[in-house]
Parts: sequence; C-alpha cells; structure tokens
Amino acid sequence: MKVVLAGLGMVAGTYLPAIRDARPRLTLSGVLGRDPARADAFSQKAKKVLGYEVGVFPDVRSFAAADADFAIVATPPDARKELVRALAGNARPILMEKPVERSLEAARDIVNLFDRAGLPLGIMFQHRARPVSLHLKEAIDAGILGRIATADLRVPWWRDQSYYDVPGRGTYDRDGGGVMISQAIHTLDLMLWLLGPVTSLQAAMHRTPLHQLEAEDWAGALFELQSGAVGSLTATTAAYPGASESITLQGTKAAAHLASGVLTLQHKDGRTETIGAAAGGTGGGADPMEFTHAWHQSVLEDFARALQQNIQPLATGKSALMAHAVIDAMERAAKSGARTKVSRV
Repeated sequence: MKVVLAGLGMVAGTYLPAIRDARPRLTLSGVLGRDPARADAFSQKAKKVLGYEVGVFPDVRSFAAADADFAIVATPPDARKELVRALAGNARPILMEKPVERSLEAARDIVNLFDRAGLPLGIMFQHRARPVSLHLKEAIDAGILGRIATADLRVPWWRDQSYYDVPGRGTYDRDGGGVMISQAIHTLDLMLWLLGPVTSLQAAMHRTPLHQLEAEDWAGALFELQSGAVGSLTATTAAYPGASESITLQGTKAAAHLASGVLTLQHKDGRTETIGAAAGGTGGGADPMEFTHAWHQSVLEDFARALQQNIQPLATGKSALMAHAVIDAMERAAKSGARTKVSRV
C-alpha cells in the first residue's frame, strides 16, 4: 500500500522505521513540509532508512491529489484545517497524530467531515496497540478484574525548558494547551478505551515555576465514569527526571497496574501475574522521542488492515473525541472551580 506523510517534526522520524517494518508492506511515496529545505533533508533521510527515493510535494494540493492509499498527518494541530479538507475532497483516508485538533469543537468538525464523506479517520493512539494494553483490555472485558471500582492515572514526565522554547509549543494557538493535550492525552485515551466515558470531574491546571510556557505543565483531576467507577489523574512535564506513565485499576476480583510495558495483575485469591517486559524508553524524560517505533508500526499495520478489510481501525476519530471532551471539561472546571459535566460525543 502507498502512503504519504505530512508534517516533518520530531515524530516524523519514528514513522520511517515503522513504515519500513510494517506488514502489510507500506511504501512512502512522498512527504510534505512547510520548510522546503527541511523537507528535502527529510527525503534524503527517508531514502537511507527505506532504501528507495521518497519525493517531496510542493504544496497541499499536490499532496492531497497524490496516488496513495492513505495519508499520515503528523503536523501540529494548527496546521490541519486546510490539509484535512483537501484530503477529504480527494477521498483520501487519514491516519492522524493526536490530538485531532486544538479544541473539542474543532476536533468534532474534522470527525464530522470524514463521517459525512464516508472516509476512514484513524488516530495515532499507540498506547492502545501495546501488547500489555490489549491483554488488560481482554482481562477487563472477560470480567477477570470484576467490577472496576477505582482508576488512578499518573503521568510524571519531564521536559527541559528547551522543549518549550520551540516557537508555538505549549501555546493554545498552536497546540491547544499543555501537558494534557500534548502528553497525557495518551494515558487518558487508554483509560477511556479500557473503561468507557467520564461523566463529570473536578480539576486544577497550573503552570509551575519550572517552565515558561503559556499553557499548563501540571494538571490534576478527580472524576466519575459512566460505569460507576471513580478515579484520579495527575499529569505533568515538571517531574524531573521523568518516569513512566501508569494506570492502576482496583476491581472487585483483582487489581491491575500497567506501567512501562509491564502489566501486573494481583488477584484476591493471592495469585500474581506479570505480563510483558520493561520498555527501554517511554518518552517520559528529557528526550521525548525515547521510545520504540514498534508502537507506531502496530497502529500503521492495524489501519492498513482496516482499509483492506473495510473494518474500523483500533482508534477511530470518533473514539478520540472522548479524550478531547475530558480535557475540555478539565479546562472549564479549572476555571470555574466547580464539578463539571463532560460533554457527550
């Protein structure tokens, strides 16, 4: 299958080995970037990794009209409106980096656009594709944990100030916010995929003295889920030197702890199961790209198979709106100081 890639920032390099190793086989036809010199340099890098020539598109129109089975969109959120409309106009399916857009309303617009066009829209929520995440999903669905009573999410990451010195990073205009929409959205999405929607929450969002940025680098929430479970969340990029994110679930039959590629199930009959192996890196420290390309590869493979078989991909645009709705509610709750309902999606 042929793919094209728009957006040549940090994460773009992860797609090259993911495309190279993907099965079914994928071929990168060309790339699109805002800086021609950078696009040419990335094209040469792609040739070294993939072993063949990779073209450079001069503009959005030629990119959207290219001969490709789907497009990968890895641009910053503020650079998507024209691009996704052009791709939809050319009946091109999209696999998109998170977040969908900067706000819940803008994200809904994109999802609705592709729904009306009858086109597949997948989101790169690679945490869903990790083997231990799939194992935990199966355990929950099979009732092995019993009824889930509580959920605890922690994202204790670190970013140097140099990360936020990049123009636009950590701003509402470019990114749509700070740690929640740019980093913690992955862990939040994973919980929502596992347990279902959040209905209401209380929240606080702050900028610590450790960073200079417009949006928040620390966020916390207490929430209620539609299932009846309750939970808590803390997320930050101000936890030096950074550690792996985690999800801890307490069920009536067993507890589950998922962190750094390892799932631990502690059954109330005394048994303990450990599944997986510690990941070499999760991107929680000063190097945001310190993680394996295998996670992106798994989502690429899933999206390609979904197109071939005409089925839903692992992470659809519609399902991604749940995380956007929670972040939107957190922002409103942090401003009002009151318990806030989460918008239905």
